[in-house]
Amino acid sequence: MSGAIVKRTPFFKILIANRGEIALRIMRTARRLGYGVVAVYSDADRDALHVREADQAVRIGEALPAQSYLKIDAIIEAAKASGAGAVHPGYGFLAENEDFARACRDAGLVFIGPSPEAILAMGNKAGAKEIMQKTGVPCVPGYQGADQSGAVMLAEAKAIGFPVMIKAVAGGGGRGMRLVADAAAFPDALRSARSEAQGAFGDPTVILERAIVDPRHIEIQVFGDRYGNAVHLGERDCSVQRRHQKLIEEAPSPAVTPELRARMGAVAVQAVKAIGYEGAGTLEFLLDRAGNFYFMEMNTRLQVEHPVTEAITGLDLVELQLRVARGEPLGLRQEDITFSGHAIEVRLCSEDAGHDFMPQSGTMARWQMPEGIRVEHALQSGSEIPPFYDSMIAKVISHGATRDEARGRLICALEQVTAFGVATNQGFLIDCLRHPVFAKGEATTAFIGNNRDALLAPQPDRGSDLALAALLLYVTHPHAPPWQRGRSLSATFPLGLRIDLGHGVHEIEIVRERDGCYRATCNGDRFSFEIDELDQDSIRFHHDGLMEQAKFLRDGDRLHILHRGVTLRVRDLTLAPPESAAAAGGDGKVRAAMNGRVVAVLVKAGDKVAAGQPVMTLEAMKMEHVHTAGVAGTVSSIDVAEGEQVTTGKIVVAIEAAA
Repeated sequence: MSGAIVKRTPFFKILIANRGEIALRIMRTARRLGYGVVAVYSDADRDALHVREADQAVRIGEALPAQSYLKIDAIIEAAKASGAGAVHPGYGFLAENEDFARACRDAGLVFIGPSPEAILAMGNKAGAKEIMQKTGVPCVPGYQGADQSGAVMLAEAKAIGFPVMIKAVAGGGGRGMRLVADAAAFPDALRSARSEAQGAFGDPTVILERAIVDPRHIEIQVFGDRYGNAVHLGERDCSVQRRHQKLIEEAPSPAVTPELRARMGAVAVQAVKAIGYEGAGTLEFLLDRAGNFYFMEMNTRLQVEHPVTEAITGLDLVELQLRVARGEPLGLRQEDITFSGHAIEVRLCSEDAGHDFMPQSGTMARWQMPEGIRVEHALQSGSEIPPFYDSMIAKVISHGATRDEARGRLICALEQVTAFGVATNQGFLIDCLRHPVFAKGEATTAFIGNNRDALLAPQPDRGSDLALAALLLYVTHPHAPPWQRGRSLSATFPLGLRIDLGHGVHEIEIVRERDGCYRATCNGDRFSFEIDELDQDSIRFHHDGLMEQAKFLRDGDRLHILHRGVTLRVRDLTLAPPESAAAAGGDGKVRAAMNGRVVAVLVKAGDKVAAGQPVMTLEAMKMEHVHTAGVAGTVSSIDVAEGEQVTTGKIVVAIEAAA
């Protein structure tokens, strides 16, 4: 950029138009560079950590994103009221909304991201494909026309050939995306994708693409400045996904050679230079087994997985964003970019992997993250996880000299994560990292689908786990004899317990002997424990000649245990009445499976339904979940309306079983 006139745009305070871990991540770099920071919050986030950590915070609306984090006018007013001179959108919400970028510019605020024109050109999947096709970049065959009628979309899908992908033109993160196997399933999938896209991004427009079978998902990180300079920072492999949402990302990709990296990087840089792109961006490609790559879309924002690029390049991507937004030249040439080692990131989500990754909300009673490794999060013990936003609650990032070292460090770190109170995918992530296919670097986008049974197989209720649960229920009971080290004057009477570890009810008998040991009997097997230390939240004990330790939290008749890297959720059913068929919907009542918002009621009173037939769609944490009839019969009542917010367990549809 020699000879170019530097056009600086000074600002001193930044409003972060986002929430959670990304808001805290941006604050960290902004403060290091000397900027003041302003948070915004919805009613659901009033007590959130990002609000308390900011210099100032401004309420922008009610809990639902459409009433708060997607309200452009409210955010602009918040920036003006706080005296902020710049706005960082983070990712998600309005990060790729050209109207928001334009509104910031019109209000005299610096938008820390690309121009509205660049967002419109490349942030829209349909527009981006047209630009790339004109420059000769291979794209996935598809339809991105203006006619969005159901009949035209179905005809185009048939012309492309099934299976096809439906994709929202706006936003990302897997929202508004559906893989459709045949024409019969297309209308429902189209409606669902549009509804989800409207709720997440405020735009129901979709495109169609031919589904490439078992590809790698490879993305190239790019940066440009206002002086025509642009570089790429290598690739990330984001192939491990569920519901088209990334779960594990790594850099570099095990499948990308230096030659392929150079080719893909050159294409990406050429694209951003062609449109005068400014700031951080990511071009996403599908890489097939033959080494052919196809452009999918461009994300005109910072990515969730940016830490793995930071780890191998030594660069702070948020700092680069802020410097470029101030009008400084990028200050990097392509030859300046070097890569060191290997980095892997996992997304820790509040979801139940064993029940189709159902989002979970509630109170995180105990939250402790591992030390010695990078963790991005915005929680603490007692934090509320609301049902209105994305289910990702933390990112854990490892860096090592080799891929195996990074993978091993990440597994060890995940085994130390203490997350009690709300179910997470902690164990599922560990199983993915340990799986031979991932360990060999061979995972494609089909990895979870192809290995679903192995990855999601219920863990057997091992006798030792049941015995440990019984021990902890026994010694932490409010009326239990106080524990003390060593021998006892007398043995206690055997106590019978009924315990559920999530896969059935077990009868266990436990007793403390005169020698001070506790003995548990389960299914004819006997287990002996000698307690060395017992605190309010941890226990150290001898079992089978080994000294072990576990963390735990007792909450009434529920017990949370972290033992050998596995989180166990235990229910004490000793005094509970037997459960009925109602829990499975066998009583004809369809109950909300999570806190969420009703987006579609698919039946009406008097309709005949079959067992398993969809009756209602609930949206939680930006994803839609179809609820089905538990029995065949006639719909007798519908107890909710579209748009209504419901709580877990609420009866939404009642069905009178067929005779």
